[in-house]
Amino acid sequence: MSDAAEGPDRAEHEVPGRHDDMVQLLDQHGVRRDHPEHEVDLEPEELLGLLRDMVVLRRLDTEGEALQRQGQLGLWVGTRGQEGAQVGSAQATRRQDHVFPTYRDHGAALARGIDPVHVLSLFRGVDHGGWDPVEHGVHPYTLVIAAQLLPAVGYGMGVQRDGAVGTGDPARDTAVVAYLGDGATSQGEASEALNWAAVFQAPVVFFCQNNQWAISEPVARQSTVPLHRRAEGAGMPGVLVDGNDVLAVLAVTRAALERARSGGGPTFIEAYTYRMGAHTTADDPTRYRLSAETEAWREKDPIDRFRTYLRSEGILDDDYEAALNAEADEFAARLRAGVIALVDPEPVSMFDHAYAEPHPQVLAERDEFLAAWEQHDREAHGELVGGAS
Repeated sequence: MSDAAEGPDRAEHEVPGRHDDMVQLLDQHGVRRDHPEHEVDLEPEELLGLLRDMVVLRRLDTEGEALQRQGQLGLWVGTRGQEGAQVGSAQATRRQDHVFPTYRDHGAALARGIDPVHVLSLFRGVDHGGWDPVEHGVHPYTLVIAAQLLPAVGYGMGVQRDGAVGTGDPARDTAVVAYLGDGATSQGEASEALNWAAVFQAPVVFFCQNNQWAISEPVARQSTVPLHRRAEGAGMPGVLVDGNDVLAVLAVTRAALERARSGGGPTFIEAYTYRMGAHTTADDPTRYRLSAETEAWREKDPIDRFRTYLRSEGILDDDYEAALNAEADEFAARLRAGVIALVDPEPVSMFDHAYAEPHPQVLAERDEFLAAWEQHDREAHGELVGGAS
């Protein structure tokens, strides 16, 4: 399907007038901007760390797509173009905070110390992403759109009632980050979650990555107003931030999380960004969006923008770039080896973690499954023996 055939119907899909109040600290050319309300003051090592995290996240995306094309993964959900939004927001969290991700938030998983091979094991289909949410503060990926939002609010209400909000102790006060995409705002669970969070002043930051497309549906067909304006109806602040500006995202998310931890209630952040690749490896974005649109957003690339800024400040040099590229290569090699080494789980293991403690019904179902499995093995063995005789 050519651009010429589809251009007149698809050329304009953005919600009008949406950039007036957008928080930005780096413009698309990497030039530093001042903002009256939001600022960050980072050491050079911290700035380089943000670059490193974005570069490694992009390498994860590149390897995940390649592994899927090679048949090593059943599916891959890419993050290309959204590195600034994911790294900036995740690095704003504290150890005690909890994150409820979507299926695309690999940057949050990496920032919270989850082994990336464990992330890829979910897309290989050998487990359900079974990392420990208590250890990492990251709850399992949610594949059902917006299904993570109400549990995130519930968790926030829980820490609130446990006395872990508004104490003034920075090591105790806790906030929750609920990630969502623009498509999730069209789901009923999103409206319910916003309402519950506002009514109970839950310490939740809703971090919406508006990457412009809910698969093939542009955001203008989902909402007649900018998405962060939805917060007004629920009764909480809504902030629009340049999602391709990692510094602005970090500053805005830090402020929202601090507000939540101190007892100020929830905030809705719309990170205005773009999905450079396909929705998943099962998708062909050339069927519904213009190549000119993608190229225009490529010039706003969050990694290139930040790299330009660091170079202009004399923080980034060729030696660090070379070391970072070598680290990314080593990271990729470990990913490939780790994924290929993954083995299929024993079928009976599906019953092991249904409940924290043994449950009579689960045990009975496990025994029934084992009996059926053994019967299947006997019949298959009999067929093989019979065929050979």
